[in-house]
Amino acid sequence: MKVKEAAVSYKTNPLKRAERQSARVIPVYRWSNFEKIDAIKDGISKEELENLKEQAELDYDIIAKILNVTKATLHNKKGKAKFDAYISEKIFLLADLYSYGFEVFESKERFNQWMKHENRALGNVTPLSLLDTLYGMEEVKHLIGRIEYGVYS
Repeated sequence: MKVKEAAVSYKTNPLKRAERQSARVIPVYRWSNFEKIDAIKDGISKEELENLKEQAELDYDIIAKILNVTKATLHNKKGKAKFDAYISEKIFLLADLYSYGFEVFESKERFNQWMKHENRALGNVTPLSLLDTLYGMEEVKHLIGRIEYGVYS
């Protein structure tokens, strides 16, 4: 996939491991919808899922629940083997949300902690607990947007 703008001064992409500490890539949430569609159709690799898992500080139990698959489905893929379009899309939606959160919170650690704490704006549940449905992801992303623009949340 070719990106049409320079990959500078952006935060890291949670699907990719940075080669160098100073390396920056365009965050997933800034990609065009067509770039996202192409990436989903191409498939997300186990390696990319591992990078997301590491950066988001999630374990396989939580990821399996979010993706609505068994842990065995996640464990059985190896290295560069790719998931089907359905699972790839769910992984991509998760990476999209996390890349947005990392940029808004300006810290992976702060965002990861925020995801695991109950939030009054979400009915006193953790943002992480809502990620197993598309509507839950939308609510969390909407709340991150409110935080980005300084709206009391």
